[in-house]
Amino acid sequence: MSDELPDTCSAKGCTAPATWALLWNNPKLHTPERRKTWLACDEHRTTLGDFLGARGFLKDVVAHPSQGSD
Repeated sequence: MSDELPDTCSAKGCTAPATWALLWNNPKLHTPERRKTWLACDEHRTTLGDFLGARGFLKDVVAHPSQGSD
């Protein structure tokens, strides 16, 4: 049994476990290969993705690996 808490969603005020990783970069600040990560629960995957996508920052959305699955 692991004592680690699961990664949580990056949406403001959300404490749900993250199930998605939104990979992004700001081309004005980051090199093209650099990827920053926001984590999202199922409920906030679309809204966080829309926010990043509207700015042209979203590069990929991938499943976030479960933690503590022994």
